[in-house]
Amino acid sequence: MRPSRDAEFTAFVAAERPRLFRLAYLLCGGTHQAEDIVQRALIGLYRSWHRVHRAGNVQAYARRAIVNSHVDEARLPWRRERTGVELIDRAAEPAGVSAEDSAELWAALRALPVKQRRVVLLRHYWGLSVEETAADLGVRSGTVKSQTFDALRALRAVLARPTDRENDDAQPTRRDRTSAEHGVAPAFRSGR
Repeated sequence: MRPSRDAEFTAFVAAERPRLFRLAYLLCGGTHQAEDIVQRALIGLYRSWHRVHRAGNVQAYARRAIVNSHVDEARLPWRRERTGVELIDRAAEPAGVSAEDSAELWAALRALPVKQRRVVLLRHYWGLSVEETAADLGVRSGTVKSQTFDALRALRAVLARPTDRENDDAQPTRRDRTSAEHGVAPAFRSGR
């Protein structure tokens, strides 16, 4: 029975390890730390392989193990130290995205609170539904929705182009809308 277990586990790891590593990297932002997280998650998965494989939802268990390993990793005291050399580990640039845009995106993702970053990665990177994300994180679906909303709003604010911000400035103000509702022309403002 053990050789078939080892073969099944090895096949799963060979197929899913790159995706699990990308999730870990996006959660923590460092190559070496992501390797540690994946390794710890795979050790736990191997120990529980028979039960998890029989239940039939190995990918969900693996994603949850990655998220839990990230939480555990963040609690370790030596992980709170920063070396100051953070530009050594860089992710590959996504196709069709400039290096500048990619750097902005990574910085914006890292600036999100950890819980919001997890939700965004599971929902938009892995493509999970609200319910699947809630199950993976052990929270309610309403929490996933509110954290997704807050995270996307923060990302939009950080990643908005200067031309987008100028267009936002051109939107009618509350005073303009109120004046229009009462049939009064908005006050003339220079520069508009």
